[in-house]
Amino acid sequence: MLYVKNISRIITVALIALLSLIPSNASATIVEGTVNSSKELNDFITHHVKDAHSWHIWGENKTQVNADGTVDVLSSTAIHIGLPILLIDNGLVTANSDDFNELRWIEQDGDTTYYAQGKINETEYVMFHEKIYHLGSGLKLDEKGHPTNSRPLDFSLTQNVMSMLLSVVILLLLFLPAAKKYKKQGIHSAPKGRQNFLEIFVVFVRDEIARPNIGEKKYARYMPYLLTIFFFIWLNNLLGLVPFFPGASNVSGNIAFTAVLAVITYLVTQFSGNKDYWKHILLPPVPKALYIIMIPVEIIGTLTKPFALTIRLFANITAGHIVVLAFMGIIFSAKNIGWAGLSVPMGLFISVLELLVAFLQAFIFTMLSALFIGTAVEEHGHH
Repeated sequence: MLYVKNISRIITVALIALLSLIPSNASATIVEGTVNSSKELNDFITHHVKDAHSWHIWGENKTQVNADGTVDVLSSTAIHIGLPILLIDNGLVTANSDDFNELRWIEQDGDTTYYAQGKINETEYVMFHEKIYHLGSGLKLDEKGHPTNSRPLDFSLTQNVMSMLLSVVILLLLFLPAAKKYKKQGIHSAPKGRQNFLEIFVVFVRDEIARPNIGEKKYARYMPYLLTIFFFIWLNNLLGLVPFFPGASNVSGNIAFTAVLAVITYLVTQFSGNKDYWKHILLPPVPKALYIIMIPVEIIGTLTKPFALTIRLFANITAGHIVVLAFMGIIFSAKNIGWAGLSVPMGLFISVLELLVAFLQAFIFTMLSALFIGTAVEEHGHH
C-alpha cells in the first residue's frame, strides 16, 4: 500500500506536537499503602488514571510519619523507574524524579497529604500531586488544599509521554518493514507476514471510513493522516489496558492527548476547506438580515467539533479504567475477601469489554475526523 510509506512521517509530526503540548498534570498519592476508606479508594483510582513522573512497576512502601512532619520508609517492595525531569526555570533544569525523595506531610482539615521535595541545581523544589512547585519557605495551601507556591515550566518526560514514545516505536517497527516490502515487490504483490495483519485494517480504514466520508476522488490524500490517528489511538488504548509495565498508562484518558489530536483534525479540516465550505460559513444560505446571528453560529459550530472529539475519547477511556479499578477496590475498601466473588468477574468482564472499546474509540475518532474533512472538501452542485 502506498499509504503505509507516509505513516512514519505523520507519526513523527504528531509526536512532536504531542510532546510539546501535553502537560504533567497528575494527581497521585506519594505514599502507597492499603486502601482502608472511600477517600483512600478514590486516591488509589486517581493515582492509576492520571499521569506521573515515575513509572511504577511493582510493590508498595510502608511508611511512618514522624512528629516533625518527615516520613520514614519502614519497608519497601516498590520497584519503579524514575523519569527525566525537564524544567524551564531561569534556564533549563534537568533532573530525575528520584531526586524528589525527602517525603513530608501536611495535615489540613483532618486529611493528611504527602509530598516529596528535593534540591536541584541549588534550588529547592517540591512535588505535590505530581506537580512541581518552588519550595521557598515551605509548601503553602489555600482553603481548598491547592498549593499557592509558584511553579516552573514543566516539560518533563512523564509516564504518558514515555508510553507515547513506546507506541511510536512499535508502530514504526510494524510499518517500516511492511512499507519496504511493498516498495520492493510492488503494491499489487501478495501480502505476507505482518503485511496480512496490517492490510486488513488499512483496507478497513480506506473502504469503511475514508471513501464513504471524503469521497472517491479526494480520499487518498488524507489516508496517511487517518491511518496514523487510527493506529496511534488504538495502540495507546491497548497499552493502557496492560496492567503492568510497560503498559498501565492512561494516555487516551489524558485530555491533553485527545485535545491535541482534535486540534490537528480541526486544522486539517480548516486548511482543506474549499470555497463552498467557507461560503456556507461566512455567507450562509439564509436571508441577509439573519447574518448577524447565523455567521457566529456557523463559526461556533466549527469549534464544537474538536471539542466533541476531545471529550468523547477522553471520557470513554477514562470511565472504563475507573470502573475496573472501582470493582477491584471494593475488596480492599470493604476489607472482605468475599467481595472478590463479585468484583473479580465484573472487573474481568469490563476489561474484556474495554478491548472492544479500545478499537471502537479509535474507529469513531477516525470516522468523525474523516466526516469533518469530507464536509470541508465536498463539491456542491450549483444550479
